[in-house]
Amino acid sequence: MSLEHTKVENFIDGQFTRSEADVLRLINPRDGTVIGSVPLSGNEELQAAVLSAKKAFPEWSSKTLKERVQIFFRYRTLLEQHVEELTNLVVLENGKTYDEAKAELLKSMELCEFAVSLPQIVHHEIQEVSRGVECRMERKPLGGVACITPFNFPNMVPHWTIPNALVLGNTMILKPSEFVPLSTLRIAELLKEAGLPDGVFNIVHGGKKLVEAICDHPDIEAVSFVGSTKVAKIVYARATSQLKRCLALGGAKNHLIVLPDAHAQMTADNVVASMAGCAGQRCMAASVMVGVADVQHIIDRMVIEAKKLVPGQNLGSVISAAAKKRIEGYITQAENEGAKILVDGRNATVPDKEGGYYVGPTIIDEVRPDMAVAREEIFGPVISIIRVRDIDEAIAVENASNYGNAAAVFTQSGGLAKEIIQRASAGMIGVNIGVPVPREPFPFGGWNDSKFGVGDITGRSSIEFWTQNKKTTIKWNPEDKTNWMS
Repeated sequence: MSLEHTKVENFIDGQFTRSEADVLRLINPRDGTVIGSVPLSGNEELQAAVLSAKKAFPEWSSKTLKERVQIFFRYRTLLEQHVEELTNLVVLENGKTYDEAKAELLKSMELCEFAVSLPQIVHHEIQEVSRGVECRMERKPLGGVACITPFNFPNMVPHWTIPNALVLGNTMILKPSEFVPLSTLRIAELLKEAGLPDGVFNIVHGGKKLVEAICDHPDIEAVSFVGSTKVAKIVYARATSQLKRCLALGGAKNHLIVLPDAHAQMTADNVVASMAGCAGQRCMAASVMVGVADVQHIIDRMVIEAKKLVPGQNLGSVISAAAKKRIEGYITQAENEGAKILVDGRNATVPDKEGGYYVGPTIIDEVRPDMAVAREEIFGPVISIIRVRDIDEAIAVENASNYGNAAAVFTQSGGLAKEIIQRASAGMIGVNIGVPVPREPFPFGGWNDSKFGVGDITGRSSIEFWTQNKKTTIKWNPEDKTNWMS
């Protein structure tokens, strides 16, 4: 099917299904042109998807783990074969640079590789607990589950959940962001080509009302969500009030603590890349640099590196006109409150793409901890610099944040790095790494207001979320009276 200038359809029971619901225009954020429309589906479409997933579950869950992973072996190969097409699709609907979009696809492949390793990781446990008595524990899938994914990684974030949840025997309803529905359509087509049975994977497009319906539906056993903290709290509260499992990942305000002994060029490169990668639209982006004592030489290099980033060339667009306005509003507010703009990304335009949504790299110095740019998630290529006297003050700034997704320290001292690792209140920590994303099998997930629910969304930790334990006790020896089961 054509993916540009198209009316996006739901994918239910192995077929694309046109919705009669109202639609939103689908915009290419690089130039502001309309590339299609996406339906705001409701209860009827969701019910059809849930019934499809429920119908497919008995047969799919009865397959062995090794049988299910064979489909994802083939699917991983298809991702590789179609990597250029899928990369360009992310560029089209999200506005990333080509290199960023391709890196996203490579990460999706890695997530599939972990999923196909699950037969080597997920083992049934069995033990003779008393003479003639065995206890066995098995991992069993939950049933139909739902995943709600954001706009910033149209291909990768769906792969945080699709491979593991399905390989473990669940069936799924995916609701992608209404800003970036196109990548998921190709995911559905390639999964079917790989041999995934109809009904195991379904896509329903929509907005707020659809999210509420997913949280409320009695036949959806678990919900995962990735998005803002404000919405993550609502989704978690609503889903768990319906007695279903929920893991909701929210926003972030990641602090990069820079010590005077840090390698100056490496630190400047990493901090700027963390700030501006994916136009700052990622929950692992550097939001605040906490400069300890005299780090002016590093800040000077950061300014030089930031000015090398050119919107439309090596810096992608933000997702919408509203996002551009909001990000530039934070910069202006900081300036009005007395902060110093070292690099100003406001009013960025790209020749021949004047309708696009671009914000240039922005470095704001002399920021106070009480300013909005220091406290709130901006989700753009903007970093605020807070200057402190010592490590205790730096840790106090980091610990005061409501968020706890990630933090990093830049230093050449192992002892100081260890101290900051131990004292930082964040789920993912980097040392001389601006974006400390764990690689499989290590899981992704933050603390505090960056995550609601138990466990993490990827890696080994996800196994607990997508399965439940079945315990069986077996006795084969009627003559033996020496055990407590007699």
